[in-house]
Amino acid sequence: MSENIPDETRKIEPRRLRKRREFLRAAASGLSRGARAFKLQAAAREGGDTDAPRFGFTVTKKIAGSVGRNRIRRRLKEALRLCGASGLPGYDYVFVARPDALTAPFSELTAQIVDGLTKLRPGEKSRNRRNSKDRPQAS
Repeated sequence: MSENIPDETRKIEPRRLRKRREFLRAAASGLSRGARAFKLQAAAREGGDTDAPRFGFTVTKKIAGSVGRNRIRRRLKEALRLCGASGLPGYDYVFVARPDALTAPFSELTAQIVDGLTKLRPGEKSRNRRNSKDRPQAS
């Protein structure tokens, strides 16, 4: 039966975050990237673990009811799976959903995930922040 499934849909399931402390470490690390449908947070794993990246999903009650929250989580997981889960080895990633995650077209959702994972690298500063030497001097 698996012979009839196209190769592009036979992607490997990404590893998941399960424990609360793993989610909290990603939130406290300071590496984050915003998108319309979610906020992406990242943290290096403790102990120098360089296994495949792990992913977690957070959808609060402010976003939607239980049906909407579960649907958002399923959409994010499937979009991540189809993207190939291309995070850095040894890192944990947390997707914090926003209301647009429920209504955004699926192609846009996958594009935001790819963009977020490629731009969220350690040592890279956010585009919105400027160094003090880049700021215009007051006269």
